[in-house]
Amino acid sequence: MADLQDDPHTSSTAAVGELDRIPRTDVPESTEAAPPEGMSEAAAPDELDEIVFEGPASDEPEPAPPPAPEDSLGRARALLVEHPVADGFNRLAWTLGQRQWHDLELGESTLDTDIPRLRTGGVGAQFWSLLVPAEYAGDRAISATLEQIDLVKKVVAAYPEGLRLALSAGDMADARNCGRIASLLGPVSGHALGESLGTLRAYHALGVRSLAFAGTRWAGAKGEGLTPFGHEVVREMNRLGVLIDLTGAPAETVHGVLSVSRAPVVLSHSGARALTDAPANASDDVLRALTPDKGVCMVGFAPEQTVRRVADHLDHVREVAGRECVGLSGMYGADVADVPHGDDLRDVSCYPHLIAELFDRGWDEADLALLTWGNAARVVRDTEFISRATRRRHPVPVTP
Repeated sequence: MADLQDDPHTSSTAAVGELDRIPRTDVPESTEAAPPEGMSEAAAPDELDEIVFEGPASDEPEPAPPPAPEDSLGRARALLVEHPVADGFNRLAWTLGQRQWHDLELGESTLDTDIPRLRTGGVGAQFWSLLVPAEYAGDRAISATLEQIDLVKKVVAAYPEGLRLALSAGDMADARNCGRIASLLGPVSGHALGESLGTLRAYHALGVRSLAFAGTRWAGAKGEGLTPFGHEVVREMNRLGVLIDLTGAPAETVHGVLSVSRAPVVLSHSGARALTDAPANASDDVLRALTPDKGVCMVGFAPEQTVRRVADHLDHVREVAGRECVGLSGMYGADVADVPHGDDLRDVSCYPHLIAELFDRGWDEADLALLTWGNAARVVRDTEFISRATRRRHPVPVTP
């Protein structure tokens, strides 16, 4: 599984205490208060003892609200209510495609992702990976991608109380504000384009908002760097507003893309190669290259890994690339029988434990808000802005 390992496919409101109950017998006879509306003068004393007055009976101030949670896990859960996780890479589409039946609303014990656990984990948005195996080529890769797009749309439509399709940063925010989990389509495998910009435009029309470059000839898979067709792909993705995913792309390709693209890029499921030498992980050179345009490395991890190890990668990416260039990517969506699982990050409900670890390491709430939601939403929004500006100048593509 890709990330820190080698596998590229891979409100509650605070309760307010009741005011002291004031028995009528405490009121002097000469100044007896009128009974509350609906109570008769002849009400028995034991009935009056149960009356809770709406206003204070003295000049004493209202009780103070309970203090904010002091433990790290409580702080993490409170933060995720306001700034939920925008998960950069979930493999659930491929996994569900291999099944005849599922119920994500009631919960799936054989999966590491379902709607109840997404809510428990504080996930407010997720990118549904549409990657297909590298051995799929030509029409097979395209048809497999289309089948996954169709499946995700059916799943989102089947669970309207939990999921909502998102095509923009505004849609992400709307879904979050309505208590739904924003569902974004992508990344799509670059080799599922069939080296056709028309196919790219068709994917975009279907709602795809991210495309992965790794493993394609035109993106330097054989060491040539970005080819002329690759340059055209970058420009057309900028025009359409599709995120460029450079997870696992060679450094030469990354620099080539950054020299052409006007929009920030993402690494949808990558870690720090300085800590774990895996093909999908990013070197410090690549991480530093993200900084000028505020691209985002969404740190991916495997469920069997520990919170501390993942936090090490997050620390490193933030230190090298900057606080505005780091995000999260759990890489969940697998059948639990297929992969080993640890206790710390066994499923999508475990994000609060990771955030608690970062609190303990000294991350402040502002940086954590960027990590969980802010950076991912901003890179989507910036890509949309570049798209609108580009379309005004070039409304009709000049390439075939």
